[in-house]
Amino acid sequence: MRHARPSLTLLAVALLAACQSQPVAESPSSASSSPGNADITANLAEAEASAAADAAATSATLDTVRVRQQAGARPRTEYGRPIPRAAAAPPPPAAMKMSAGYAALRSPGLVSSSEPANTERYAARDDNPVHRASEQPVSTFSIDVDTGSYSNVRRMLRDGVRPPADAVRAEEFINYFDYHHPAPANRDTPFRVTTELAAAPWNSKRQILMVGIKGYDVPKATLPPANLVLLIDTSGSMDSPDKLPLLKQAFAQLVPQLRAQDRVSVVVYAGSAGLVLPPTPGNRHDEILGALDRLQAGGSTNGGDGIRLAYAMAKQAFVKDGVNRVILATDGDFNVGTVDQDALETLVGDRRKSGIALTTLGFGQGNYNDAMAERLADVGDGNHAYIDTLQEARKVLVEEMQSTLLTIARDVKIQIEFNPAYVSEYRLIGYENRLLKREDFANDKVDAGDIGAGHEVTALYEITPAGSGADRLPPLRYGQAGSAAASRGVAGGEIAHLQLRYKPPGQETSRLIATPIRADALSQKPSEGFRFATAVAAYADLLRGGQHIDNWSWAQVLAAARGAEGSDRFGLRREFTGMVEQARQLATAQATDIPAIAAGE
Repeated sequence: MRHARPSLTLLAVALLAACQSQPVAESPSSASSSPGNADITANLAEAEASAAADAAATSATLDTVRVRQQAGARPRTEYGRPIPRAAAAPPPPAAMKMSAGYAALRSPGLVSSSEPANTERYAARDDNPVHRASEQPVSTFSIDVDTGSYSNVRRMLRDGVRPPADAVRAEEFINYFDYHHPAPANRDTPFRVTTELAAAPWNSKRQILMVGIKGYDVPKATLPPANLVLLIDTSGSMDSPDKLPLLKQAFAQLVPQLRAQDRVSVVVYAGSAGLVLPPTPGNRHDEILGALDRLQAGGSTNGGDGIRLAYAMAKQAFVKDGVNRVILATDGDFNVGTVDQDALETLVGDRRKSGIALTTLGFGQGNYNDAMAERLADVGDGNHAYIDTLQEARKVLVEEMQSTLLTIARDVKIQIEFNPAYVSEYRLIGYENRLLKREDFANDKVDAGDIGAGHEVTALYEITPAGSGADRLPPLRYGQAGSAAASRGVAGGEIAHLQLRYKPPGQETSRLIATPIRADALSQKPSEGFRFATAVAAYADLLRGGQHIDNWSWAQVLAAARGAEGSDRFGLRREFTGMVEQARQLATAQATDIPAIAAGE
């Protein structure tokens, strides 16, 4: 990251103290201090221009509210006192400062000793191991619709930083994208399950099995009434352009989507919790935007009290047969009150049973608690996203509003039994913190992930066909005799049997979908979606150290992704190829391809 000269820094401090101005521009002379970063600088400039345009549009919406308030609208009060209005939110910079905790992963010349210590937290995880099908033929896991890992890593790369290994969750990279899986023909079942089998791009002797799930879609106009509680962290740690100001602009994009039948509450927490906006009809856009506009950061973070108050508001405005959801927006830096993660999980889990889900939106850097935000969303039957730009906010809160808010199937579990006669070895790519015991599959008391309207879920297995000579595990001394079931599978040409369980909303008994996967399904011309998904999986593996893709390089991943861009309505695939190029340039600038460094708690 580039930094201003000391004189400019002192001037910036003085200006901030006097008028709370925008951050001072960085010194042009320091922009070229790091070799090999010219393309990254160009990408940053383009991103800054795009973010500034979106910020201006959103700020204009907030300015309209201010004008109306100044024209005579009565200001809202809290505890009988007027709530002061916050200054206009500055547009979030496309390139944010990164803390010294990542200094070892930066390109030369990008580190400043004046940066604060990094306290970001990521749950430690090891990659899924290779399993021999004859010893452990069954693989069971819960689906995952989170995408926070991808956008968080995007932020780091934009800052010129190689992410810590534990920040990279392959399934969230893969599920960030739409692969155009076919939708169900009707709503008799909430989704359609499809599979595709083709050679692994990094080793032609192995194969990739792609499992795709596509939920039925619901037009926004026909969504059931929504009861939303915006639970917003306004603690001192949120006083940064990429946190509270970006958060306010993000929610401002959601507000125009709300209808008269919807209800919105705003709860804040910072030392203590407070109600800024009681349950309010969704079509009162000015009032909701005004409540957001007044938010200011300051104080310590009492997240536990805030969550309790948010659930109380959700219960007060509960909509039967509707959407009842708390949306927690935070950097996750809980430092007073209920800070024990187990206690928070218990609180969220108890409220989930009453029909109120929890979605978490992460913001900022330096003290971001990814582990907390992801886990609370999992326990709360919600999803976790990380908002690094206004474009990402629009993707999550506008473009994907139906899938973010409306659940069409609960506790979705996948179980695959591999036929040892055809499959020698297999490895599930990602989903390390979603693995389930074999017996959990049919146990309806075991919680699993939910899927929203129109949502896609994709999972990839790398498999080694029997007799291919590409086995990674040494043979057993005594081996194992083939089972009768395996013999039946050979006769039927089955390489695996896929089962999926789910619960319809409001029901506690799961339903079963089962389908065989045949050996003759092997495709010689894999689909565009398949090729792009495998490129994303390989990219995530490289960021985690490149242990599983047989020396595939950044250049090969980049070529594969570019060859599968295809229809790219929102430019997300093209953006991905830019991220691959950024990571490749960082590795080149450091003179060696440094493996990602794990940052487990």
